[in-house]
Amino acid sequence: MQVRRSLTIKQMATVSSVALVTICIFIVIQLFHFVQQRRDDYAHQLENIAYSVRQPLAEAVLRMDVTETEDVLNSLLPVGILTRAYIVLPNEFQAVHANFPPERPVPALLARIFELPVQISVPLHSLERVPANPQPLAYLVLQADSFRMYQFIISTLSTMMSTYLLLALILSVAVTWCMNRLLVYPLRAMVRELEDIAPEDMPYHQLMLPAHHQDDELGLLVRNYNRNQQMLAKAHTEMSRLSTHNSMTELPNSVLFTALLEQHIASTSRAASFNLLVVGIETLHEVSGVLSAAKREALLLMMVDKLRVSLAADCVLAQLSNAEFAILAKNIEQPLQAMQLARRIMAEINKPLNLEHLSLRPNASIGIAHFPYRGECAEQLLRSATSAMMSAHREGKNQILFFEPSLTERTQKRLTQESEILRAIEQRQFTLFLQPQVDMQTQQVLGAEALLRWQRQDGSLGLPTEVIPLAEELGVIIPLGNWVLEESCRILEQWQKQGIELPLAVNVSAIQVQHKDFVPHLKQLLALHQIAPGKLLLEITETVRLNDLEHVLELLRELHDSGLSIVLDDFGMGHSNLNYLNHLKCLPIDLLKIDKSFIDGLPEDDAIVRIISTISDVLHLPVMAEGVETEAQRDWLVQQGIRNGQGFLFAKPLPREAFEAQFCVSAR
Repeated sequence: MQVRRSLTIKQMATVSSVALVTICIFIVIQLFHFVQQRRDDYAHQLENIAYSVRQPLAEAVLRMDVTETEDVLNSLLPVGILTRAYIVLPNEFQAVHANFPPERPVPALLARIFELPVQISVPLHSLERVPANPQPLAYLVLQADSFRMYQFIISTLSTMMSTYLLLALILSVAVTWCMNRLLVYPLRAMVRELEDIAPEDMPYHQLMLPAHHQDDELGLLVRNYNRNQQMLAKAHTEMSRLSTHNSMTELPNSVLFTALLEQHIASTSRAASFNLLVVGIETLHEVSGVLSAAKREALLLMMVDKLRVSLAADCVLAQLSNAEFAILAKNIEQPLQAMQLARRIMAEINKPLNLEHLSLRPNASIGIAHFPYRGECAEQLLRSATSAMMSAHREGKNQILFFEPSLTERTQKRLTQESEILRAIEQRQFTLFLQPQVDMQTQQVLGAEALLRWQRQDGSLGLPTEVIPLAEELGVIIPLGNWVLEESCRILEQWQKQGIELPLAVNVSAIQVQHKDFVPHLKQLLALHQIAPGKLLLEITETVRLNDLEHVLELLRELHDSGLSIVLDDFGMGHSNLNYLNHLKCLPIDLLKIDKSFIDGLPEDDAIVRIISTISDVLHLPVMAEGVETEAQRDWLVQQGIRNGQGFLFAKPLPREAFEAQFCVSAR
């Protein structure tokens, strides 16, 4: 079991976040403090400068000597801290100012936050003040250089940020190391110990108490775990002492089965699902007053054997009563699969049997409960399945019902569709339409793709987009795919006899490719119909997982060596990362097909198609565009060197006769 996100990462992220927030607040407070100190320092320097020229300025202003006033103000120009100096009269009229150069700009937001610029105003009085008239002659206004303050703020901020961020990093690493030593390492040791427990030792396991943790929360956790394990071991011993199996059939009884079901529910992830079946065999009730005890026992054992024959190895079979059995289908997740299992069980039970010259045809009722359903526990789930079985019994003989009525209706519909597809294969209701693949520059037909169509009795045609997923879900894709391959080989054989040299591409399902009989069956078809090498192309969708492709790598090479061409369909829609492309070089691929969704955006949205074209050049693989519908799309593709294409621009999928009449005359 792997940890998706370690406690180390979580706590380091938490500590770092708290440290960053705290440091940011501290930086802001300290920055305002430093700036205020610098403002006070600037104000004090300005006052000293003002008082140094206050007397000569007052005399010049008193004499109204503008020239001398300007000379005194201009004498302040060398003072680097100043950017402005001027005289303001009592009526707030600026009379004289120094010729300072223009002040360098400061961001408006910064100036507003830190109340820039810093300036002072000093009154200028006559040398002899008249007590009755204390009004100053004028005011000397000095303004400090805001850009210097701006540089100070930026320098201080960068210094504090680098210093405190380094401090935060050191703090995070230190706290993380301490947490690892105190918490994470002991927890990892516990996890390793729990992972190494043998299944038979689980009820009796006791955790080792970590060193130096006897008196803290970890020690308390271990002691509580060991206490619970002791109680579990005692319960396990008591359960083993009790009778947990039916003495006649040796099947788990209802007590043990409920415990096993509860254990399975507890070990099942929230996203997983399974099905529970309760089978009531009415015949076992009906013969209770007719047959002797020995014959009833023999009949019971026969019924148990029938149930066991129908079940997979991972299913748990239990006996709830004399005539009722429970089946825990662990790996059957879909309701449809549960219904199919119930039908197999029913068919096996209904087979006639002879019991000492007595002919019987047993009847049964089956109820199914799907988990999860409304968060049921083991007992509730078992009651639901039993209730469904009783409802099935009231419906009549040999009925199968889900506890949830909508599931019964849905699965019966799916089973009907399964029967329809199989019947359609038998009655040859499926047919292949052919769509040409052309050289878009010369309009020459290069081959064809076989597309499946379902000719229903009402005259409508089913498209692969609805048929193929349904067939895969119902589990009938293997016979349907085999029919497509057989029909395609028959078409190629007839074409070869008529001198038609066009290749034929066939889509194959990933499920079909990985079936154990796929390669032998295909080789048999190639030999039977004497298909020339390279004439049958298998299109495998690129959305198949790469690990699946690796699993069938040898299979694809074997097919390729047998004279088949392999086409990677829907390229770009799946998992085309760099690692995928690296593996793609090793696959026996003869052609890449660009998915129609990328062609639809041409010529405006051409990025993906350009990338795919570049990839094909690097891999030295030809490319075919799928779904070409406009002249603009064709022209753009041809300009990019992509000449092979198919789509409605050239022809829609046609019945074989129409295709041959239109495109195969020139191919002979």
